[in-house]
Amino acid sequence: MFAREYVANLAARGDYHFTTDDVAKATGRSPRAVRAQLRRLKARGTIAEPVQSFHIIIPPEYRSRGCLPPEQFIPQLMGLIGEPYYFALLSAAQRHGAAHQRPQVDKVMVRKNRPSIECGQVRVEFVARRDLRRMPVCEFNTPRGTARYSTPELTALELVGYPNYAGGLSNVLAVLRDLVDEMEAEGLVEAAHLSPVSWSQRLGYLLERIEEIDLARALRPLVSAHAQSFTPLRRAVSRIGADRNGTWKLIVNVDIEPDE
Repeated sequence: MFAREYVANLAARGDYHFTTDDVAKATGRSPRAVRAQLRRLKARGTIAEPVQSFHIIIPPEYRSRGCLPPEQFIPQLMGLIGEPYYFALLSAAQRHGAAHQRPQVDKVMVRKNRPSIECGQVRVEFVARRDLRRMPVCEFNTPRGTARYSTPELTALELVGYPNYAGGLSNVLAVLRDLVDEMEAEGLVEAAHLSPVSWSQRLGYLLERIEEIDLARALRPLVSAHAQSFTPLRRAVSRIGADRNGTWKLIVNVDIEPDE
């Protein structure tokens, strides 16, 4: 058996992920010979290798992109290496119907930093959060299985917690306007108790800005009980002369208008 036959058999069974070792074991050929055969398949656009020795089969509808969408191979990759994960930030917001356009780079939360992935036109960046196993997630079906995403409420908190990964606070505010339709107060409080209190301070203020009073009100007890000091709305900007919001113990050191 040649590598091309192995790949064809996998696709016929609806399996689109494999490793170099899988091919070597199935064909009885040396790793060197297998790699040579796989290089030829890559050159033809039949397969891609987003991570060394981890391969994906590219069906015709994705040949122009040179890769499967991230949600169709990241879960399998993370399962192979035994790492927890979930799609986060603008990638999760888009899944929940709250992104104006699909993000150019997908963001995946993992326990520690990993090199980004470039596969054809697909870009995946990893963001580290050590306690991600505790975070509330939801699963969505994909043509290749299921993929894990942060809940709408956790997504909102992480957007204000990692604004540099989300196009800045003005973009975050615009995304929140759509994301709130999927958010519930109970879920927001649950996620807030698992996150830094400064995120709740910022998010509560932004929710009030877009007149989502019920959601903002749900965060007030946590902020009142746990916020020990005033925190800046934007950390990298001077606080001199900035207004202070007593409700959220927030230094409003930037003027934010939502991106249209």
